[in-house]
Amino acid sequence: MAVKQKYQAVLDLGEELSIKNGDVSVEGDVLKIKGTANTQYEKNLLWDKIKEIGGQEPSDIMANITVEDESVYHRHTVKSGETLGKIAKQYYGDAMKYKAIFEANTSILSNPDVIHPDQELVIPNL
Repeated sequence: MAVKQKYQAVLDLGEELSIKNGDVSVEGDVLKIKGTANTQYEKNLLWDKIKEIGGQEPSDIMANITVEDESVYHRHTVKSGETLGKIAKQYYGDAMKYKAIFEANTSILSNPDVIHPDQELVIPNL
């Protein structure tokens, strides 16, 4: 299987995430990709996909992914039915970390139990 074809899901994810300054090349049996993710969370998504396909230390891909906005972990647009706990679980794996999200968004939130669809929340670096 050609290496580019093997990692097509990574390339598709990069496109879906609107990775900037993206460049993809193949040198021998190694796929080389580079680009700039909006946030650390998006960079992590790409690395998770690379490891899902190639294992923990893949030798057939080299990725140089930088982060444009290191001041936040991610920016999240609230969807109907979400809570800060669900959002914290999604990004941190721990619903109790909702307090960190609330504290990072006190400029738009006055109660951690009240969020509304389409609000853009800062997901802070922990």
